[in-house]
Amino acid sequence: MKISLKTILWFAGSLLILAGLFFVPAGTLDYWQAWIYLTVLIIPMLFVVAYFLKNDPAFLERRLKMKEKEIEQQMIQKLGMPLFLIGFLLPAFGKRFGWLDVPAELSLAAAGLVLLGYLFIFWVFRVNSWAGRTIRVEKGQKVISTGPYSVIRHPMYVGAIVMILASPIALGMYAGIIPLLFYTPLLVLRIKNEEQVLRRELAGYKEYCRKVKYRLVPGIW
Repeated sequence: MKISLKTILWFAGSLLILAGLFFVPAGTLDYWQAWIYLTVLIIPMLFVVAYFLKNDPAFLERRLKMKEKEIEQQMIQKLGMPLFLIGFLLPAFGKRFGWLDVPAELSLAAAGLVLLGYLFIFWVFRVNSWAGRTIRVEKGQKVISTGPYSVIRHPMYVGAIVMILASPIALGMYAGIIPLLFYTPLLVLRIKNEEQVLRRELAGYKEYCRKVKYRLVPGIW
């Protein structure tokens, strides 16, 4: 019951924050791109939360841990949050001032990419119950090497990058992608620090790295 209540409160809070980011700067509820964006996030998220509440509530509890222990991760959070906010606020202000410049069909296609990125992350979560929000090694944690982890070491971030970069296009403004392009290198720094922690604290991770050579893109990195 406790984890259910915490999850519901987190879900409701996230929805309110997103709605505020879109509609308050836009100065109107007549912002169809934002409604589509919220739809492709919220409806799948409801099913995903319901799935894990039933099948793996411990996973949700790990995902609700927000405070980073690693100093490097705390710095990455501080640097990344302004970029993230700007990337989402620009299209909202663009709606207010008439700057939206993405054709409707491209916005819809980008919203589809956001959905695909989220569904890919759901697959990662199903394969890896240890995929927490923060960088830490839990008691009893094991190396996961099946599913997408058999191809790359950090598949969750692939889905996240797709969602992040497609979001401003889905929201209707090309310029919104600029700050989020700078957010992507921070994910690379996050991955590098995460691997340092996993190599140090998670048994078998060094051997896994020798087996699966690439972090994000097979054949490249």
